[in-house]
Amino acid sequence: MPKSKCLKIPKKQGQKAIALARKLGLVNKRLEIQRDKTHLYIPLLDKPPRDILESFQEQIPSSEVLTHQFPERKRQQPSLAELLKDKLPENLLPRLPHAADLVGDIGIVEIPSELEPYKGIIGEAIQEANKNLQTVLAKAGAVGGSYRLREFTVIAGVPKTETAHSEYGCRFYVDVAKAYFSPRLSYEHNRIASLVQEGETVADLFAGVGPFAIMTAKRRKNVRVYAVDINPDAVAFLKKNIRLNRVDGKVYPMLGDAMQVVSKRLAGVADRVIMNLPETAIEFVDSACRAVKPQGGIVHYYSFTTASVSLEDTQKMFAEAVEKNGRKVAEFLFCRHVRETAPHEHQVVLDARIR
Repeated sequence: MPKSKCLKIPKKQGQKAIALARKLGLVNKRLEIQRDKTHLYIPLLDKPPRDILESFQEQIPSSEVLTHQFPERKRQQPSLAELLKDKLPENLLPRLPHAADLVGDIGIVEIPSELEPYKGIIGEAIQEANKNLQTVLAKAGAVGGSYRLREFTVIAGVPKTETAHSEYGCRFYVDVAKAYFSPRLSYEHNRIASLVQEGETVADLFAGVGPFAIMTAKRRKNVRVYAVDINPDAVAFLKKNIRLNRVDGKVYPMLGDAMQVVSKRLAGVADRVIMNLPETAIEFVDSACRAVKPQGGIVHYYSFTTASVSLEDTQKMFAEAVEKNGRKVAEFLFCRHVRETAPHEHQVVLDARIR
């Protein structure tokens, strides 16, 4: 049996630990989870990201990393390429999408142009590989506009775009054609919520259907989160999700442009500001600075890096924008690549203490 690094967990925390490790993408799926009388052993990826592993250990303090022997898992489900090997020309199999974004019971996939004639059978194969999916959507354009929406084409299953999505104990109703939502930000939703302290006031300037705001409110008994969005459909889902997750009185939905809302209602109120609008967040740094309390606070700033704009360049641009608004970056607490969004392009996050 092969040896692998693993997480050793007391059995009483086993179910929670397995769910969290899977959510964070730490589990080596080629190996079987092992158990003895008192502990279970979760096999890790060969090189798990250090910050994600640390996040797991913060939430499960009784865990420890060690080496253990694991049997290899028996393959239960063929890959998409295996399902389609007799239905597509062999030269097109390498062009198949590696994975679908799963939002509730909807799978969202990007179909390369050369596979467009086969999108129907690809959608059916994705459903076959993911038995819980009712619908498979193909992206039919880029995210765009002030509401950050994209168009979709139904390629398999029930023709719908609305669903209910669960992550880290929260549940969100969303229509992916009417309100922006990305399951790839699940780790960030959880990370930010874990950083918020009791008694804080948080301004989520681009809240969407509420994943940052609601997860924060679920984690903390004494917190006030102002959740702002310019999209009326997103705010309608946000209000529904506040009720669904029972965080009324802690999350305050606000419809409007973040600049105007901050100027009129949120100036100087926030201990922490969330800025998840990577396309144009730099244009709203003045609003973030205005929302932060006079004595200072923390800003979580999301942006894009490319081959020509590095993470260090992004830090410099953000710090300069803060200084133009009479504030100063005291320190960058955390900076990392969040996800790849295109070849040579990444979404990044900067956690900055502002004074």
